[in-house]
Amino acid sequence: MDSLIFLFLNLGGGEVVLILLVILLMFGGKGIPNIARALGKGIREFKDATDGIQKDVMKSTGGITNTIQEHIQEVKKEVDTLSDNK
Repeated sequence: MDSLIFLFLNLGGGEVVLILLVILLMFGGKGIPNIARALGKGIREFKDATDGIQKDVMKSTGGITNTIQEHIQEVKKEVDTLSDNK
């Protein structure tokens, strides 16, 4: 997967122009806005799905996070009382 990303990062200006020209020839001037619209819609749906998953994970771990924060505060209080007694 990483090598695929590096493949696209090594494209020069000439290669990008050639790719755009091939796309223009294949789909025509009227087809490109439809492709861009569909691509944008797909990206938006993917982003919404990942946001939903992230919210679900945060909800399910919210209780655990609060419990851990409470334990951290208790340990800090104990450390402070021990350091004050010295």
